[in-house]
Amino acid sequence: MAPAASSGAPWVTLAALASLMFFTSQAGKIAVYWGQNGNEGTLADTCASGNYAFVIIAFLCTFGNGQKPQLNLADHCDPFSGGCTGLSSDIKSCQANGIKVLLSIGGGAGSHILTSQDDARQLSTFLWNNYLGGQSSSRPLGDAVLDGVDFDIEGGSPDHYDDLARYLSAYSSRGKKVHLSAAPQCPYPDAWVGKALDTGLFDYIWVQYYNNPPCQYSGGKPTNLEDAWKQWASGIQAKEFFLGLPASSDAAGTGFIPSGELTSSVLPVVKGLSKYGGVMLWSRYYDIESGYSNAIQSSV
Repeated sequence: MAPAASSGAPWVTLAALASLMFFTSQAGKIAVYWGQNGNEGTLADTCASGNYAFVIIAFLCTFGNGQKPQLNLADHCDPFSGGCTGLSSDIKSCQANGIKVLLSIGGGAGSHILTSQDDARQLSTFLWNNYLGGQSSSRPLGDAVLDGVDFDIEGGSPDHYDDLARYLSAYSSRGKKVHLSAAPQCPYPDAWVGKALDTGLFDYIWVQYYNNPPCQYSGGKPTNLEDAWKQWASGIQAKEFFLGLPASSDAAGTGFIPSGELTSSVLPVVKGLSKYGGVMLWSRYYDIESGYSNAIQSSV
């Protein structure tokens, strides 16, 4: 009888390990947008909070069609006078702590449109030389090398962002990988970046499950959100998908999910879905206001 008893102990241990590995694999990360409110604190403080795995600098809001690309970081600094180069040390500090820092292009304001394949090529060259691993005498954020580019396209035209994704991705062959992310609206396919996402070149997709009632969480039921998630995960080749949410009730018109409801009713569902990566929050300012990431971090 002794051998039977001893053989049972390893079985229990292996089962426990398997369970632990399952739950560990489901552990997600939090991404946050920073840059559009001067009252949200510094980039260094954002990363030092320990809450985020990704910080997305927003936005390069003007580009394409012969326009000079323009960075807008609200009241944080003035890129036109070289006032944002000091962010280089903040970016390096974030990266030293394992946090990926990306530049978001587009946003809800500004003027951005790509009118041709060559337009996309020129923008990719500008981004490489001014924000990524290339060289330029006028790098707006100093000599720090960002980890990639985020596509938050919400107007203009959907054309040629697929070309831009291909050009940017090709720069990965020069050394440091250029990560690509996107923030599509949850109705599938996205009207603005759908063609770009079809390239299969994107690493992270933070789907905006807000300001879109047909596919966002509502009425205490995650069904609409779950159905949309499955459609995204099956339709687009990407490394990870994130649940894009407003960090407070003031951050969006609809779609805010109270933290307690998120952790009890929504995350248990989406963490079991394909390619779950975590939660994206708009934005750092609203997150400070609400304490949202603090409340959800252990459950993501």
